[in-house]
Amino acid sequence: MKIQPHPHPYASHERFAAASPLQYNIPVDLFKQLEVSAVAAHAPLAVRMRPRTLEEFCGQEAFLGEGRMLRRMIQAGRLTSVVFFGPPGSGKTTLANVIARHFDCEFHQVNAASASVKEVREIIDGARALLASSGRRTVLFIDELHRFNRAQQDVLLNDVEIGTIILIAATTENPFFSINSPLLSRSTVFEFTALLEADVVALLRRALSDHERGLGRFDVRATDEALLHLATVCDGDARRALTALEVGVLSQAARAAAGGEGVVFDLPIAQESIQQKALQYDQAGEGHYDTISAFIKSMRGSDPDATVYWLAKMLVAGEDPMFIARRIAILASEDIGNADPRAISVAAAAYEIVHRIGMPEGQLTLAQAAIYMACAPKSNRSAAAIWEATADVKNNRTAAVPKHLRNAPHSGMKSLGYGVGYQYSHEFAGGVSPDQDYLGVDRQYYQPTDRGYEKHIKEYLDWAAKMREDGKQGGAKPE
Repeated sequence: MKIQPHPHPYASHERFAAASPLQYNIPVDLFKQLEVSAVAAHAPLAVRMRPRTLEEFCGQEAFLGEGRMLRRMIQAGRLTSVVFFGPPGSGKTTLANVIARHFDCEFHQVNAASASVKEVREIIDGARALLASSGRRTVLFIDELHRFNRAQQDVLLNDVEIGTIILIAATTENPFFSINSPLLSRSTVFEFTALLEADVVALLRRALSDHERGLGRFDVRATDEALLHLATVCDGDARRALTALEVGVLSQAARAAAGGEGVVFDLPIAQESIQQKALQYDQAGEGHYDTISAFIKSMRGSDPDATVYWLAKMLVAGEDPMFIARRIAILASEDIGNADPRAISVAAAAYEIVHRIGMPEGQLTLAQAAIYMACAPKSNRSAAAIWEATADVKNNRTAAVPKHLRNAPHSGMKSLGYGVGYQYSHEFAGGVSPDQDYLGVDRQYYQPTDRGYEKHIKEYLDWAAKMREDGKQGGAKPE
C-alpha cells in the first residue's frame, strides 16, 4: 500500500495522536509511516522547508559549490565519513538529509543529547547485517556529536575505519577540541559558516511562494526591507529567520482571512516577529576564545575601530568585564611596554574602576582603555627580554652572582671578596660607572625599538654604553 501525501501540511492527523496499530488493524510499519507523516505535517516552517536536493541548498559555496570537493564526492557517490561543524541554522542537518536522499543507503539519525551507546550499537549491528546480506551501506547521522563523551565516541571508531557505516557528524563546537582525534583522523572535516543575507532572503522568498510546504496559501505580500531585516537580525541562522517569518504570517492569517485580504509582512511586523538579535557566543566555548583573540590582535594591530567592535560584541554577549580588563592589562605590558609606559597605568586604572563601578558604566572605561591601547606605539621588547632570559635560566647553566655585586653585611663575607670592587654609579660622571659587569656573561636581552618613548630609552642606553667606553679609555674616576 502506498501512502498518499497529505492534502495540506496543516491538515489534521489528531486521530493518530493517541492511537496504536491494533486499534486500526493496520501493519506496524504502515502505522509508523502515518505517524511520521502526522509529525511532519505539523513541523515548524524551518523543518518543512528544508532543501531536498543539492540544487535547493543555499550557502557553503566554499566546499559545496560547483566543482568543489564535497559536491564532487556526493555526485560521484563516493562519500566517506564527514564532520560538519558551524553555527546553528547554517545547514548541517539539512545537508545530512540531502545526502541521505541522494545515496541508496540505509539512513539512521540520532541526537547525541538523547541517544545511548546501546542504540548506536544496535544501528551498527544492523549495518553489518545489511552490508553482509545485500551489500548496501548505512549512513549514521549523529547530531550534536560533541555531547558524546570520549568513551561514547570510541564506540564508533572501528566501524567508521573499516567502512561498516558512513558517519555524518554535526556539531556547533570546534571538533578539534570536542571530538576524539582518532575519530577525526578517520573523517573529513567541513566548516560551515553563517549564511549570507542574500541566501537567507532567497530561502524566505521560497517559503513564501511554496504552496505545499511553505506559506504560499496565505497570499503574503512581503516587503524587501522586511525580509532583509530578518536576514540581518538572524545573524545567518536560517532556522531563526524562517521561524520569525512563520510567526509574523500566522499571527495575521485569521484576521486577513476574515477580511478577505492577503497577509502583509512589512518592516514593523518583521521587527515584532524576530525581536532582539541573539549573538552566537558561548562564554566557555570557541566563540569566547575567538572573539577575545580578535580583540587582542586588533589592539596590537593599532585598529581602534575593530577593537571597539569586538569589545562591544563581548559586552553585549555578557562577557565578564573583569576578564576583558585583565586582557587589556596584559596587552599593556606585552605589546606596548616601554614604547608608552603610561599604558600600564591606564590599564591598572581601568581594572580598578571597572571592579568598583561594574556595568553598564564600566563599558565606558573599558572602551577608553582599549582604544588607548590600540592607538599607543607598540613594542614587545620588554616581553621578549623576560621570555628570553627565562629560557636561559631554565635551559642553560645558571649564572652565579658576581662577587662584587653580592651582599656583604658581615666582615667575613668581605674577606671572601663579597662586595669588593663594586662601583657606586652616582659617584661617576653621568651616573654611569665605567667598568662594571652586572651579569657575568655576555648576553643582551633588552633591545629597545625606536618607537614611542622607547626610542629615548635606546638613546640613553647608547649614551651610557659610550660613557662606559670613554671611562675605560680615560681611566674615569669618581666625581
